[in-house]
Amino acid sequence: MSISEPFIRRPVATALLTVGLLLAGMIGYRELPVSALPQVEYPTILVSTLLPGASAETMASAVTTPLERQFGQMPALAQMTSISSFGTSQITLQFELDRSIDAAEQDVQAAINPAHVLEEQSRRPAGAHPLGVVEIASARPGE
Repeated sequence: MSISEPFIRRPVATALLTVGLLLAGMIGYRELPVSALPQVEYPTILVSTLLPGASAETMASAVTTPLERQFGQMPALAQMTSISSFGTSQITLQFELDRSIDAAEQDVQAAINPAHVLEEQSRRPAGAHPLGVVEIASARPGE
């Protein structure tokens, strides 16, 4: 007795089984969650800098702009936004989905070093400290 023999002997049962499987497949397909714009978390790094005593304009010209120039050359950078305020600056770097957050972090740290030299050469307000705190954070848990 072969596996196909019961299906050959009972064609009505075979047809009903086929229709049932088709209906179950169509119902399951309709119930699948499909989104035109799925929620995706891009690899994101936040770079925070401190220059105590500096105005927002000084932060923008002496710290944020040199860092933005360096970060703009990084591969797979999708979006960069920055905020400069009294004594602080925050630059948010958003990378493409296929970019590893670890590799992106290494690129960010490598880009900070030349920008730090540029910042050292620029004029700072009296009593201001050099580019000091660099804070790196990721929006992807577990990485």
